[in-house]
Amino acid sequence: MPKAGIIYNDVKPVACRIAEEWQDKLTSCGWEVCVTTGAGGILGYSSPDKPVCHTPIDHLVPPGFDSEMAFAVVLGGDGTVLSAFRQVAPCGVPLLTVNTGHMGFLTEVYINNLPQAMEKVLAGEYAIEERTMLSVQQVRDGVAQWEALCLNEMVLHREPLTCMCHFEIEVGRHAPVDIAADGIIVSTPTGSTGYGLSAGGPVITPGVPVLQLLPICPHSLASRALVFANTEPVTIFPANPDRLVMVVDGNAGCYVLPDDRVRVQRSPYPARFIRLQPPEFFHLLREKLGWGLPHIAKPTSVELP
Repeated sequence: MPKAGIIYNDVKPVACRIAEEWQDKLTSCGWEVCVTTGAGGILGYSSPDKPVCHTPIDHLVPPGFDSEMAFAVVLGGDGTVLSAFRQVAPCGVPLLTVNTGHMGFLTEVYINNLPQAMEKVLAGEYAIEERTMLSVQQVRDGVAQWEALCLNEMVLHREPLTCMCHFEIEVGRHAPVDIAADGIIVSTPTGSTGYGLSAGGPVITPGVPVLQLLPICPHSLASRALVFANTEPVTIFPANPDRLVMVVDGNAGCYVLPDDRVRVQRSPYPARFIRLQPPEFFHLLREKLGWGLPHIAKPTSVELP
């Protein structure tokens, strides 16, 4: 019996309703269906008095989800997609991402097109696009205190974000650099259209095998975004007397103390997106972010009354 999965945002009534409908439809077609919410991929924050507060990356896989699963459907917005990939990436399940939210930058289809999309998926008429994910760890005395998978970006900053931080950063085997800034972003090409874009970084097309290191509001004209090969791990040493806060994909993180270090490297688990047609990244930039829209020329002369 073939097996499929459904991951949905249980806060949104429409996602709950559609999840139930498609569980019944797939079951009636002879599929074994495993259903879970995206809440299992929301990692939460560790507390200062109990910093060891995390679930190992490969322990987030929901019951029934494994490498035998043909595909899973995600019903929600971008936040649910990020959460779902933290849940299923270790077992390699490809996801059909369905937008029930607002921006939907990471989603493949809108909810009103789901029936036609499912026809193609069930017929095997799709391709799989793999995107880089990051493995992020907070390390203390050589022991990982907290870890997470990351599809967009890791951000390290002071709490509250009101004054300058100092960082010593090692990229691969290269000499360490010192950066003074409000914070540091390490992002994937997927994340380059998120926080990195807002912080002034470049947009990177998804297929380029690179990562991006981006200081937030640096206190130097020489500290700018750095793009480097995704085979290079990054180690960040906070050179501050106070603790910092690390946030992964905008919804999970931990405190980083002065003697801690943060390790970021490409994960062996890619995010596997189901694509119903060849990805067109520039069209997505235009549709969602307004990139490349034609300039409307002003009239050459104006007649005064």
